[in-house]
Amino acid sequence: MLNTLSVRNIVLIDQLDLSFEPGLTVLTGETGAGKSILLDALTLALGGRGDAALVRTGADSGQVVAVAHLPERHPARVYLRENEIADDAEIILRRVQHADGRTRAFVNDQPVSAGLLRAVGGLIVEIHGQHDDRALVDPATHRALLDAFGGHRDDLERTRAAHGEYARAQKAVTEQRARVERAEREEEFARHVVDELSALKPEVGEEEQLAERRAHLMSLEKAAGEVTDAEEILNGPNAPGPSLAMLLRRLTRKSDAEAALFAPMADAVDAALVALDGASEALDAIRREMAFDPRELEQVEERLFALRAAARKHQVDCDELSDVLARYAADIAALESGAETLAQLEAELSAAEAAYRDNAKALSAAREAAGHALSAAVEAELPDLKLGSARFIVAIESDPDRMAATGFDQVAFHVQTNPGTAAGPMMKVASGGELSRFLLALKVVLADKGSVPVLVFDEIDTGVGGAVADAIGKRLGRLAGSVQVLTVTHAPQVAARAMSHLLIEKQAIEEGAFVRTNVRPLDTEARREELARMLAGATVTDEARAAAHRLMSEAPR
Repeated sequence: MLNTLSVRNIVLIDQLDLSFEPGLTVLTGETGAGKSILLDALTLALGGRGDAALVRTGADSGQVVAVAHLPERHPARVYLRENEIADDAEIILRRVQHADGRTRAFVNDQPVSAGLLRAVGGLIVEIHGQHDDRALVDPATHRALLDAFGGHRDDLERTRAAHGEYARAQKAVTEQRARVERAEREEEFARHVVDELSALKPEVGEEEQLAERRAHLMSLEKAAGEVTDAEEILNGPNAPGPSLAMLLRRLTRKSDAEAALFAPMADAVDAALVALDGASEALDAIRREMAFDPRELEQVEERLFALRAAARKHQVDCDELSDVLARYAADIAALESGAETLAQLEAELSAAEAAYRDNAKALSAAREAAGHALSAAVEAELPDLKLGSARFIVAIESDPDRMAATGFDQVAFHVQTNPGTAAGPMMKVASGGELSRFLLALKVVLADKGSVPVLVFDEIDTGVGGAVADAIGKRLGRLAGSVQVLTVTHAPQVAARAMSHLLIEKQAIEEGAFVRTNVRPLDTEARREELARMLAGATVTDEARAAAHRLMSEAPR
């Protein structure tokens, strides 16, 4: 329920704090006292359009705070949690209107967009007047209201679930059909790719390994040239070894007299021959260590270049070639088994569609029955509202080709205000006063069917009196048994049925320096006096007081 409303610097309201009680609360006051201002302030707090003209003259900004108390599972609190807004049993809606036209919105002291504030406010409070159409013009709202009245939640959930299965099956068929069509278009190329890559047998990481092996073999190949050159120097035709050996033989053959002279030279040549032998042995060891098949480099390069060529052809990295192979192989498999798979998926789609249609037809039948019941229930309320010759029609259009999650049906509320006239949408056919009474009848019938917790009616009794006003009062009282109802009224028959009564009046401040709107709760005696004023007008008579007393005594609250 709506607990409090605090208003600061809005038009004629400088400071106002209101508390609301459960049940039916009426707001009365003379014309021009500020009743519409109060509703404008509430509308602003609920996310309505801002207007710089709302700011009180001389103030930089105005502010309205509405506080509601809601159970944990209420849709407004669920919506806040879904949007990561602080959630508590007490929901605080705050709107600041600046004099330059800017507005700021807050929910539970967190800044939010005006759209989010409007969405939350719409789940808590509905404001209805003679020319208000928010709850009546949208066919989607009518369908939801009819489903709430008929208790179609289970049928609706089954239809939604069946529609979800149908949508999934339809997507699977579409994807499989596209896969088969693509495979058919690319079959020859796909088979060529599969044959080519299957022969190549690419492996993840192979390119890096081959590149490293190629670099190593190339380094060995370069070193092999150095070995060949060393072999040529040490053992080739011009090698120094034979010449040194021959020189050593000549030196060792010298006579004893010469031997002593050439001995150092013979020793040096002998050491050189030993060193050359050591170099040759070292060269042989190197040759044995770096022995490799020259054809291996050719094979490695051939494999590496083949992988890179295939990667360039398919515009991928070498490591992704196996994925390319798998994709084209899958396309061929889809082509080979595609017809069978597609037929299976199409059968599943047909079954899903049949299941959806069965559920949607059941939901349509339930809506048809609920539509007749809702029409009868609303029409039963109309005679007392001076609409006895009017008809309320739940128009349902079912289109089996319209396969929506909510079923086949479009729902709209139509009325016929007089016999012989054409029926049509309420907003086009009914006058302002008729519309408000149709709305009241509809709200009374739907009171316990998921209505928002707070309903505000703005002068829906305008232009009626006597029995009709009394009938409106009775229905507002009945409605207040299920939800909190606030109504601005000029009808004493309505005001007499209130659980609480708020009087809206103007006050002159500082010897008329400025005027402000004030709201005060009335006790029993003050209520009787206000009802007498509403009955009598400017001059309150004893007869009016007696009539007011009688109204209060006879009106159940």
